[in-house]
Amino acid sequence: MNVIDLMMLIYVFVLAIFIGFELITKVPPTLHTPLMSGSNAISGITIVGALLSAGMEEFTISTILGLVALIFAAINVVGGYLVTDRMLKMFKKK
Repeated sequence: MNVIDLMMLIYVFVLAIFIGFELITKVPPTLHTPLMSGSNAISGITIVGALLSAGMEEFTISTILGLVALIFAAINVVGGYLVTDRMLKMFKKK
């Protein structure tokens, strides 16, 4: 990988961070629950990919990164469903 490719990757990464932050701060509270559900679905797809990467026969860096991705995606899915469930309970009649 040459220097130009590395600089392009860094540029895209920084741009993604900036755009992601700007988008997240503009989300109104009424849209938070539906967006959380969509995020949980995306994390479910991440879990499948992480399982494929972590289950490789050879023990390499991709196996370790797959395991780390699996742990973080599982935390995101469980936490997201707990938050969504708690928010939906606020709208139920007593």
